[in-house]
Amino acid sequence: MLEAVHKTTRNAGIFSVVRSAAHSSFWLLCVDMYPVLVGASIPWSTSGVAIFMVIWFLVLIPTLDPSSFLNSLKRPACSLPLAFFALAVIGTLWADSSWSARLHGISSVTKLLAIPFLLYHFERSQRGNWVFVAFLVSCALLMGLSWIVLFAPDWKITANEPAGVPIKNYIDQSQEFALCIFALASFALTLFNQRRLALATVCATLMFCFFANMMFVVSARTALLYMPVLLILFAVRHLDRGATLLLFAGAMATAILVWLASPYLRQHVEHVAVEYQEYHEANRPTSTGLRLEYWSKSIESIGEAPLFGKGTGSTQQLFDREALGKSGAWPDSINNPHNQTLYVAVQWGALGCFVLYAMWYFHLLLFRATNFAAWIGLIVVVQNVVSSLLNSHLFDFQEGWIYVLGVGVAGGLAARAKKAMHAHSGGPSAPIAAR
Repeated sequence: MLEAVHKTTRNAGIFSVVRSAAHSSFWLLCVDMYPVLVGASIPWSTSGVAIFMVIWFLVLIPTLDPSSFLNSLKRPACSLPLAFFALAVIGTLWADSSWSARLHGISSVTKLLAIPFLLYHFERSQRGNWVFVAFLVSCALLMGLSWIVLFAPDWKITANEPAGVPIKNYIDQSQEFALCIFALASFALTLFNQRRLALATVCATLMFCFFANMMFVVSARTALLYMPVLLILFAVRHLDRGATLLLFAGAMATAILVWLASPYLRQHVEHVAVEYQEYHEANRPTSTGLRLEYWSKSIESIGEAPLFGKGTGSTQQLFDREALGKSGAWPDSINNPHNQTLYVAVQWGALGCFVLYAMWYFHLLLFRATNFAAWIGLIVVVQNVVSSLLNSHLFDFQEGWIYVLGVGVAGGLAARAKKAMHAHSGGPSAPIAAR
């Protein structure tokens, strides 16, 4: 009996020490720094992202105030990612696929669980912008290396990707570079308005390097879809009518010049028609042809179970079944129809689509303000929504973590700025812990 009492007392003492240490300046700095390391790792390493996020959760948990955190989960921006994960778990009950496929279906949604924690933490932290800076610097280094490997292929880490892709793949690289372009555009405009012309010039130069890399070295065709949308969004958010007209005129002129000057871009775009013709006439498994096949088979599957889908992991079963008896690239095992809505609808039907669209909607609502953090969050969500027309980027590792980190960090900073504004104006606001 005495031994049990002593053990309980010892455990209580350890817990008290941990709780006390968790509110020290050094501990709170560590809690802030691990997301910074995640932001820096995203362009380079999947393992680094996973390791730093696990460590972050371990050091974050002692800093949570249970009642405050549970109260934050009442907000749709926090509760809907949890609902999405819960749907994936429950969806295993009516799935007819293997358990390995079901677990893979759950794993693609698991990253969304980090969003409520990131929103909670960075609403109370002053170091959220460090995450954006780390991501930008890391992407700038990747962009520099991309130019190097274009002329020195021996430096490439990923051997089977096109020239100019040192690591990962060109789709991930384009997603990251496009975000950097539009984030820098907002920052450069702010610096220009403040007459800080030297820094504005540095930002504009870095934007040009990212843009030139995408247009002349390597780029995903999806980027040609979401970049005009982000350009319109930038004009609506930042410019008046006259400046908007000048921007669009300059964009059209730039597009014509790039089209004429970049053989890579012309071939990349024109090859879509060639791929479709080869698929339609010769049944060749081209990139365009495969995507059309994935969409067609997904729609047929949705028609068989429109309300609740066929369960978590059923996309793998669907495409494995369709691959039987085929040759070439057709029988390649995939679980991704390359469209986020179809990916969700095959597994969880109309219910899943409702949760997906509701989550996107309420995450967009986080970024109605005009500050820099709100702009970052807005372009992250919009890019994910638009690119998910041709991909399943929310469930992909790289783009999915960009979404999670962008929404979580920028959403927390935007909420913090909103509360600070209310406090300054004398309105009601919750207390914010200064760090």
